[in-house]
Amino acid sequence: MSKFGFDISFKDKSSRARIGKISTPHGVIETPAFTPVGTQASVKSLDPKDLKETKTQIFFGNTYHLHLRPGEEVVKKFGGLAKFMGWDGPTITDSGGFQVFSLAQKKGRSRNQEEEINLVKITEDGVVFRSHIDGSLHEFTPEKSIEIQKNLSADIILAFDQCPPYPASYEDAKKAMDRTHEWAVRCLNSKLKAQKSKLQLKIQNFNQAIYGIVQGSVYEDLRKESAKFIGDLALSGVEGFDGIAIGGVAVGESKVEMLRAVEWVVPLLPEEKPRHLLGVGEVDDIFEIIERGIDTFDCVIPTRLGRTGFLFVGPKEGNIKNRFRIDINKSVFAKDQEPVTKNCNCYVCQNFTRGYLNHLFIGRELLAYRLASYHNIYFINDLVEKIRNAILNGEFKKMKREWLEA
Repeated sequence: MSKFGFDISFKDKSSRARIGKISTPHGVIETPAFTPVGTQASVKSLDPKDLKETKTQIFFGNTYHLHLRPGEEVVKKFGGLAKFMGWDGPTITDSGGFQVFSLAQKKGRSRNQEEEINLVKITEDGVVFRSHIDGSLHEFTPEKSIEIQKNLSADIILAFDQCPPYPASYEDAKKAMDRTHEWAVRCLNSKLKAQKSKLQLKIQNFNQAIYGIVQGSVYEDLRKESAKFIGDLALSGVEGFDGIAIGGVAVGESKVEMLRAVEWVVPLLPEEKPRHLLGVGEVDDIFEIIERGIDTFDCVIPTRLGRTGFLFVGPKEGNIKNRFRIDINKSVFAKDQEPVTKNCNCYVCQNFTRGYLNHLFIGRELLAYRLASYHNIYFINDLVEKIRNAILNGEFKKMKREWLEA
């Protein structure tokens, strides 16, 4: 079983874009790379064979949801997340922090439905929250998050962090960042303690990489402070972080603010560590974040949009104005005999027309969701593959212009 590693093979001369390979026990990931999100051990409507055909290299599981259902102990008995879902490639799990803290902005109902209750209580030790499924009480601490992710057996796990909402005051953002830093140290200590346990070594897979998470909301000094802190932890030898994730891209945050945060953070991170950007993946974003030095990124947009009938298209059908997508539900496509988009080699574009997909969506046929999700995942993975080739050929800037200025 191979260990985790990251090798940079090429750097773009005109930007921070770079080509590399992340080695994991379950395969090599060529970077830059997109990571489809499968909240509950499933990319909705697609099976593992579909993921392979759409050029997916790594799968992103959700710790919060898998803890609630079916439970990490169940997944562990099946041999971990990958075996549980029949996937033979690399996997990554988040810490559960984003989902838990997003609940903090909502109100729930008590069991007798007579009063509103807070779904989350945040303390220095961790968070206590109620399940959105049945209202049952749960607690996540840094140690608990690591324990759950160990049982899920992902190749890459994330440290437990606090993601502040948007907008957040400077004071609240700083508190969340400081807490994230404290929890980062505890996550590393928890992982190290587990590695040294002879008993657990017999029953657990500890050949997992762990990423620290940079927070700081939209504030430059906080982002830079967090980048230096997490970066230093990543440089602390075998006991440090294997990679770094950039978090805090909250709902409502603009693209400008997101890119600004990346620009602040990346130059301060260790060059030899892989960088993952959480929750970003629209077409124009992909060019921008790769140009700024991001190696991997995840996003629900391709499948979430696909299930509603929004399909990705390339130039010149697609552009910044229509956000590289068409709404196949519109009547204009009912008699359209063209594929979803030209020059796409995916199974959908090679075998079906816009008119047929329009028919499926209008009729609410289940096949519509699968074909749309299949196309969108392939489109994004294929785009990133083309970007990798453009970087290697010194044509990244040219390709970006052809797509974003058309």
